[in-house]
Amino acid sequence: MVRTSSAPLAAAGRRRRSRGVAAVELGLLMTPLLLLVFGATELGRAVYSYNMLDKSVRDAARHLSQHGPGDATIAAQARCLAVYATTDCSGSVLVPGLTTAMVSICDATLCPSTNANQLTGSGTVNLVTASINSYPYTSAVGFVIPSMNFNTITVTMRAQL
Repeated sequence: MVRTSSAPLAAAGRRRRSRGVAAVELGLLMTPLLLLVFGATELGRAVYSYNMLDKSVRDAARHLSQHGPGDATIAAQARCLAVYATTDCSGSVLVPGLTTAMVSICDATLCPSTNANQLTGSGTVNLVTASINSYPYTSAVGFVIPSMNFNTITVTMRAQL
């Protein structure tokens, strides 16, 4: 009588029983990993949008600071700079959902109590202020990072006298 080893049969039985373990482990780990990837992507998109808004408001305030106060055309051009990055409101908006109604402009004529005749250590200056109020950031992946409103983004610069 020849005796055969039962080790190969036992190994085959173990493989058959553990066949779906890798798929289950992948399924368990895939959910948190996908949430992490989508969260990082959406957070990056939110930071990019905020940065675009900040730079556009800075450009609008710089444009205002190069001209005298009280010119409605210059104020309209500054609003267009903040929204479209052009002075004639042509092209597409810098960030989705941004309108010229969200942009507020103050100079020595429009806001005389806060922007005209400000005393400094080296004399009196006029200020110009451009701001974007309550920009509604809409998240593409709302279950990871919710939609939100950015706080007011404001830039104030010294104006031409």
